[in-house]
Amino acid sequence: MAWSRRRLWTVAVTALATVVIVLFSFNFTRPEKTLDRAVEHDYAVADPQFRRELGVLLGPAVLAGNQVDPLNNGDEIFPAMLEAIRAAERTINFETYIYWSGDVGLEFSEALAERARAGVQVNVVIDWVGGLKMDSSLVTAMRAAGARVELFRPLRWYSFSRLNKRTHRKLLVVDGETAFTGGVGIADQWGGHAQDPLHWRDMHFRVRGPVVAQMQAAFIDNWIKVTGRVLNGDEYFPSLAPAGAMDAHMFISSPEGGSESMHLMYLMAIAASRESLDIHASYFVPDELVVRALRMALKRGVRVRVLVPGEHIDSETVRIASRAIWGELLKAGMEIHVYQPTMMHVKTLIADGLLVSVGSTNFDMRSFSLNDEASLNVYDRGFAAHMTRVFENDLRSAKPYTYQQWLDRPWHEKFSEMVIWPIKSQL
Repeated sequence: MAWSRRRLWTVAVTALATVVIVLFSFNFTRPEKTLDRAVEHDYAVADPQFRRELGVLLGPAVLAGNQVDPLNNGDEIFPAMLEAIRAAERTINFETYIYWSGDVGLEFSEALAERARAGVQVNVVIDWVGGLKMDSSLVTAMRAAGARVELFRPLRWYSFSRLNKRTHRKLLVVDGETAFTGGVGIADQWGGHAQDPLHWRDMHFRVRGPVVAQMQAAFIDNWIKVTGRVLNGDEYFPSLAPAGAMDAHMFISSPEGGSESMHLMYLMAIAASRESLDIHASYFVPDELVVRALRMALKRGVRVRVLVPGEHIDSETVRIASRAIWGELLKAGMEIHVYQPTMMHVKTLIADGLLVSVGSTNFDMRSFSLNDEASLNVYDRGFAAHMTRVFENDLRSAKPYTYQQWLDRPWHEKFSEMVIWPIKSQL
């Protein structure tokens, strides 16, 4: 009898362990639709056919009549976002990855709660992992005021297989008319003006015009996932008049709904470049296809400049994995510049002085395959020229990294790269 009990116990434990391992392994699987070869493109970024194909192949059409205003660091970003929230009359939709406790988190919570008490429909999605450092009292206060606050994929036994697949989108849409996206999280680290290592360098973008409807749809995509409810009506999708002269469209991706679309968008932009690529890359761990696309761009004479964080990066493992691939790109002619003052969290791509892609997407395999992401593509030479000036201004606070430096790096760096490289897709 005792032997039978032990046997039953062993079988039960083995079965449970097997289930856990299987569920855990799902977190590391890539979507069924994956790319396995480099993208070739006959049309340059400046060719109308390029943007026509992006709109048809990968998502929403390019819309004219938009105005996109760049905001630098918390001193510009947070006042603009809070001003829009406090001026809301009908609806506020807000989605973020990072929401931590602190002065910034409290100020946003109080502003959202005040609008909810005033009768504005306030809908908030916070990623469960990104919000782990958030005081639960902030959520309680917003809900008590009437705001609907949802955590994206909290830890549950039935959702363990999706624990590794987070929403990294950063969206704020007010009254369906004004929207924000970019790299900033709701935390004190993003305050100030990147004046020291405790205050990060980042950008966010205020958007007006017809493309705001696409940004609204990006929020509702995940609102449906967490609530099963559709938000519609004039209060969410009002008629939008032109607000500027910029062409733009919003890309979204997720493991369940086409993560490779973001991957393909980046590959097509690189393949279509003919003159220049400037990339703010807070986490630069591209896969083999992107590395190959960059090498092909360099071979046809494209100037490629990449700005990455230095010693103040918030993830040392990302820096190690990134550095492992620098050698072949530097040898092929790519410029790598290492930002010095603080953590550089900006995410932008500027192609041929025309296309600018901004939003939440990092230049890494996690963003391309695992996260829910949202990026805004803007086609406007004036905006691209401004963003190029921003990029070059950041270069003044960076140091160039040479191929010889990469060859001469110490043995312990090479060893750590070998250890980290197998898990690069999870960083």
